This record gives sequence, structure tokens and C-alpha cells, in this order.
Amino acid sequence: MASGRTDTRPDAERVQIELMRQAPSWRKLELLGQLNQTVRLLAVSGLRHRYPDATDRELRRRLADLLLGTEMAARVYGPKETDHVD
Repeated sequence: MASGRTDTRPDAERVQIELMRQAPSWRKLELLGQLNQTVRLLAVSGLRHRYPDATDRELRRRLADLLLGTEMAARVYGPKETDHVD
């Protein structure tokens, strides 16, 4: 079940896979939550870089666009409150 990643030696990858197989469900969910949090932080960081003058509220709305899609985000949160050009 090797993934073919070039940054991990095959023996180390086998150990990683076995550890994940043995991990209890709560630990797998915890790791998934941490991964989701990291992805959100990276996305917000990218948005801050792209829109340096945006407020936290604007950035949260733009994050909703990324996570939900523009149409659904507009339905849930309303239109964007910004004059920034997309």
C-alpha cells in the first residue's frame, strides 16, 4: 500500500501506515481535525497575502468562498462587504 511519495523512505512509510492502522478512531479524528485546522490557517495566510488591507471579517468571508464555493457562501453569509478586486 505504498503511496509512491518520494520524500518518505518505503520502510518509514510502512511504519507510518501500520501506526495509523493501529490508532484508535478518536486519534484518527484528532489528527484529521489538526489537518483541517492547518489547511484553514494556510488558506487564511494566503488570503492575507493576497488582500493585505482586508479586515478579519472580509478574510473570513473570502475563506467561506474557498470552502463553500462563491454561490453557497453568498447564500449563507450574504454578499462580500469589500471593494477589493477579485
